[in-house]
Amino acid sequence: MRKALLLAAALTATPAFGQAYPQIDYPAFQALTASVAPARATRLLAFDAFKAEAAKPETLLLDARSKDAFARGHIKGAVNLPLTDFTADSLAAVIGANPDRPILIYCNNNFSNHKSPVPLKSAPLALNIQTFINLVGYGYPNVYELADVVDFTDPKVEWVAG
Repeated sequence: MRKALLLAAALTATPAFGQAYPQIDYPAFQALTASVAPARATRLLAFDAFKAEAAKPETLLLDARSKDAFARGHIKGAVNLPLTDFTADSLAAVIGANPDRPILIYCNNNFSNHKSPVPLKSAPLALNIQTFINLVGYGYPNVYELADVVDFTDPKVEWVAG
């Protein structure tokens, strides 16, 4: 009984219990995720199409992995902005003034090597998923994602080792 009373007191003393935090809105995240899913399904590019899009001057190849992982290796031409650093201002600084700019993304799970700098992540937590959702959520609808799994030592990948 004492434990139940303490738990009840702790829960009712927490101002955000039963409501969204003013700056953390999980229901809005769930709605965003659900709305992004159909678009994401149409934005998966095979490696050759991904490379062709990346070669276009207006396209941004964005690597949202950590700065350390990026420094250890990345696809040639990629620009690094770690997902943890995404804000409206940091994204605008990297992407530029055009919110419709084509943005290509990739993550560790696009590589078959499963070693540093691209160790395999849990599939439901692959960085592409969060990156895609965040970019669209910040107002960048023209996001495309590498759909294939490739070997980063393959010369056609053009991997820049750190």
